[in-house]
Amino acid sequence: MFAPVHYDGTREEQYTLLLGQLEALIHDETNLIANLANGAALLGQFLQEINWVGFYLVDEELAAAGKEELVLGPFQGLPACVRIPFGRGVCGTSAALRETVRVPDVHAFPGHIACDAASRSEIVVPLVAGDRLIGVLDIDSPRVDRFDAIDQQYLEQFVGKLVAQL
Repeated sequence: MFAPVHYDGTREEQYTLLLGQLEALIHDETNLIANLANGAALLGQFLQEINWVGFYLVDEELAAAGKEELVLGPFQGLPACVRIPFGRGVCGTSAALRETVRVPDVHAFPGHIACDAASRSEIVVPLVAGDRLIGVLDIDSPRVDRFDAIDQQYLEQFVGKLVAQL
C-alpha cells in the first residue's frame, strides 16, 4: 500500500529519498508506460508549486517515416497538448537538442506552447538511452523561476534511473 510521504531535511536529502522511492517502484519492472506513470505520480506528490508533470514520448511510427514528433504519455495535471514537433516549444527544443532546458519565464521563451495558462516556468529533461531519444520529462509551475540547478541535477538522475530500467 502506498501513502503520501512527508519529506524532511535539505532539498538534496529530500531528492535522495525520492530517488530511492523511484528505485523501489520500478524495481524488476521493465514496462515503459508503467514506469513512466509511476514516475509522474511520484513526482506529482513530491514536487511543490507545480501544476503539471509528465512525459512526452517519441512517436516511433512517425520517426520511422522521417518525421520527428513527441506524443503525450503518462502525466499528472490538466489535459495537455497531444503532439509536439521537435524544435517547437520547450519540450520540442529539449528533444531536438537532447539536453535539459530550464525556462524561468515561459512567456519569454520564443515559440512556447501554452497548454495550461497558469504555467509560468518549466523544466524539460530528455530521456536518452544510448543514442536513442525515448522522450522527455516535462514539469510546469505556476511560479516564475521555480526550477533551479538542484532540481535539474536530481531530475536528470531521476530520468537516468527510469531509462536504466528499460
